[in-house]
Amino acid sequence: MQKIVTNLWFDTQAEAAARFYCSLFKNSRIVNISHYTEAGPRPAGEVLTVDFELDGQRFTALNGGPEFKFTEAISLLINCADQAEVDYFWDKLTADGGEESMCGWLKDKYGLSWQVVPKGFDEMMSTGNTEGINRAMQAMFTMKKLDMQALQDAFDGK
Repeated sequence: MQKIVTNLWFDTQAEAAARFYCSLFKNSRIVNISHYTEAGPRPAGEVLTVDFELDGQRFTALNGGPEFKFTEAISLLINCADQAEVDYFWDKLTADGGEESMCGWLKDKYGLSWQVVPKGFDEMMSTGNTEGINRAMQAMFTMKKLDMQALQDAFDGK
């Protein structure tokens, strides 16, 4: 069992969100769905929590009500193998009401923030090549979805 599990608070969309996220990631599944009982505070039978896994990582989605909303103060980061995978997740997560932000960040249709990052970006940013890092950062600040080739070109001074 995973010791620390991310808990995501939704108003009423926990099951829909969990099913949507599971549809995007390989090796993902709904693990358990619990329901409110007569004890409330919502009507008996409504979904309370959905436990699910995204590529083996456990999450819980809670239908807790409208009191709390997601903010950019927390996000889920997707490490992508290549630009095609960046494009795939970006397109899926911004569809149907999702919103592009800056520097590889977006919000999905449920308001949850994600960072979609191509392989090699973290390594590039930790090379110690200050001039290259500065050029890549300047290029990144002009992007919404990250373009690894453009970032590499900027890093290389092309």
